[in-house]
Amino acid sequence: MDQGDTVFSATSEGDAAHRTVVVTGEVDMATADAMYQAAAREQAQQVTLDLTGVTFFDSAAIHALVRLAELLPDRLVAVPSPQVRRVLDIAGLGEEPWLADKGA
Repeated sequence: MDQGDTVFSATSEGDAAHRTVVVTGEVDMATADAMYQAAAREQAQQVTLDLTGVTFFDSAAIHALVRLAELLPDRLVAVPSPQVRRVLDIAGLGEEPWLADKGA
């Protein structure tokens, strides 16, 4: 795997009605809080957490995502990469209402 594939980033785009937080790279115990903070500070009516560029997602990332779902009830939609979808399915979170039907 190329080193560039694992570099974490979380950027936000959009307007007051809808913000998208695009997360790429590895989300683990070193970066999960940065993912959480990037999405938690959004005050938009709807927040999409785009995880399609995430290559690794561990238990710290799962915890941060569940915390976001609690913080942003009825406002969060998480769009997983196939890797993230697999981890969430294994963790028993594959049917959560905040999880977009992607990947699988």
